[in-house]
Amino acid sequence: MASVNPPRGMRDFLPADKARRERVLAVIRDRYRVHGFDEIETPVMEEYARLHAGIGGDNEKLAYNVLKRGLDADAVRAAADDLSQLTDLGLRYDLTVPLARFYASHRGELPTVFRSIQIAPVWRAERPQKGRYRQFMQCDIDIMGDASARAEAELIVATLDTLDALGLEGGSVRINDRRVLDWMLDSFGFVPDERPGVLITIDKLDKIGPAGVAAELRQRGATASAVDAFEAFLSRPVTLEHSPFGERQVRKLLPADAPDHVVAHLVGIGDAVAAARGAATTDGAVADIPLVFDPFLVRGMGYYTGTIFELAHPSADYSLGGGGRYDGMIGRFLGQDVPAVGFSIGFERIVDLVDAAAGDTRPAVVLVHDRDVPEAELLAHKAALVGAGSRVRLEHRTKNLKALLERATADGYTAFATVSAAAAPGSLELKPLG
Repeated sequence: MASVNPPRGMRDFLPADKARRERVLAVIRDRYRVHGFDEIETPVMEEYARLHAGIGGDNEKLAYNVLKRGLDADAVRAAADDLSQLTDLGLRYDLTVPLARFYASHRGELPTVFRSIQIAPVWRAERPQKGRYRQFMQCDIDIMGDASARAEAELIVATLDTLDALGLEGGSVRINDRRVLDWMLDSFGFVPDERPGVLITIDKLDKIGPAGVAAELRQRGATASAVDAFEAFLSRPVTLEHSPFGERQVRKLLPADAPDHVVAHLVGIGDAVAAARGAATTDGAVADIPLVFDPFLVRGMGYYTGTIFELAHPSADYSLGGGGRYDGMIGRFLGQDVPAVGFSIGFERIVDLVDAAAGDTRPAVVLVHDRDVPEAELLAHKAALVGAGSRVRLEHRTKNLKALLERATADGYTAFATVSAAAAPGSLELKPLG
């Protein structure tokens, strides 16, 4: 018998799960809109050449590609060694590449500084495992047309505000800049050709520690003197006092003579976030800035050109989202560079952390009716409750009433009433569930 399960790495959602996901999405949309972002929608497919233009990093290797229409077996065999001859479209593997194309297509219809929301599924040919799916939801906000630190600060503030609204207070953002990371690697002596492998290893610093990173870099055959310089830098004594995010903290974690313009950009982000997050205090004190400078934060997307960041929360030992500045991407489509920066919430991770009980506060009623109750009377009872603001489901009475009510409770219903043929509209006795 053929499998009736969904494809590997893809999921069905039962009503309670779907309702929970939609509640979380509604909060995310609302908070993003409050912060001045406007929602757009792009097609699920883009042109093959666009998805494989060398700007999507390793995700390009995971793209689902769509065969051209009308190909026969001979045509497929003839072009078997050149996938670009067989396909002309592909499913999007993220929302950033489609956004860059969208902006290039509609720039004349958009404001000078455009703040977008995109919330939609994406597809990657991942190896399915816990927490990693082939179809999953992304929730992105992006700002195009603003090269200042204000853009990053707006994204960070909107994201942290959204986390708070979901009941996940206490979030923070790790922040770095690819320009300062490249400058450090250059100052240590790593040559350009070995940078991609070096970054892959540095990205493991939290997991394997400085000694492990140095050992792996030597195994990779990285420039020996550069590895020595890097290891010496990681081993230097550093005293970090608790004080607000600012220039002192940034420079203390970098080698001497770090680029002033990059440090100033990072500090500007911190100042703007402090102003926004501190504005809500009532005692005159400035709230702690939820930013942590991490000079070895990498993020793997090849299109990042400046600031990069990741979202953290005490309840999770993994990132809940991330993003960065990708000033060079839109120019690939438009022929003219446009500054751009984005932040993506990891929806599939966040939805599991949100309190399942927090949801629709409307009364939710199950009407359990005998089979001889006329349809007109049933719908009259239902209409009366719906008109009073309740959510209502009709259920035939079964022998196992307990199981029926347990299922209704699991689906989020809070009360029930039994309906007989003699019941008059408005006379039902509601009883609590659960």
